[in-house]
Amino acid sequence: MPVNDTFPVQGVGVGLRRSMLDDARSLSLDDVQFMEVAPENWIGVGGRYGRQFKEYSERFPIVCHGLSLSIGSPDPVDVDLVKSIRQFMNEHNVPYYSEHLTYCSEQGHLYDLLPIPFTEEAVRYTAERIRQVQDILGERIAMENASYYCAPGQEMSEIEFIRAVLDEADCDLLLDVNNIYVNSINHGYDPGVFLDQLPGERAKYIHIAGHYDEADDLKVDTHGADVIDPVWTLLARAYRNFGVLPTLLERDFNIPPVNELMLEVDKIKAIQNDAQRQPIAAVVQDQPGSSQHV
Repeated sequence: MPVNDTFPVQGVGVGLRRSMLDDARSLSLDDVQFMEVAPENWIGVGGRYGRQFKEYSERFPIVCHGLSLSIGSPDPVDVDLVKSIRQFMNEHNVPYYSEHLTYCSEQGHLYDLLPIPFTEEAVRYTAERIRQVQDILGERIAMENASYYCAPGQEMSEIEFIRAVLDEADCDLLLDVNNIYVNSINHGYDPGVFLDQLPGERAKYIHIAGHYDEADDLKVDTHGADVIDPVWTLLARAYRNFGVLPTLLERDFNIPPVNELMLEVDKIKAIQNDAQRQPIAAVVQDQPGSSQHV
């Protein structure tokens, strides 16, 4: 199976958090091939933290994954934020920016990533805002399929909504395999079938993470635990479907020492290596909601 080389970084990455700045100094490009940061956490940061981040951005390729764009918000797009992100990307030679297909503000920050209603009106509204952001940045961005726990005003399925927004906006997809698994449990669908229906030609890189088991039928997307076997299996299926995409391990809290974190990084590498020895799958979609491998 070929490596999908349409993304400006390759291999396996980790999310860089401030608590990791000292411990992660031991890492080299042989260990991880890129790092991801939330630009809001680093824009305007000076002093010791600023100097340390600059050292990392000079040693590793960096990509940006935003937290507060709030692309589905009823509030206007925060143009000043987008311009600050563009300046930050230029300063640190960041080649790519992604965000969540959610919203997190309405006349103030809501401090959570909330689901955009799955409606035709929301498709048009959200896509127009994505195009506005792409125009300001001067490049395509990726939107992440998000975890959600309710679907207010739902008129279409989650997969129909995601596909429609990506098509209308003509933007890329950040494929989060853990979010697919979490949503599949919480909303009762087959995660493999959902994955098969995503537009793989738009997928540029992948997120994988752990989650919290609130109950057998309720999983919470926390990024605070080890990745579980069904999510590893879904990652392997994504590679079979779409090629070996760059993949980032997310860990936002309960972050273990870097040498322990590298155990999961090495597992991603092993799955990538195994996938490269396999032929890429052909996914046939006869109608919405159905798919098969041939």
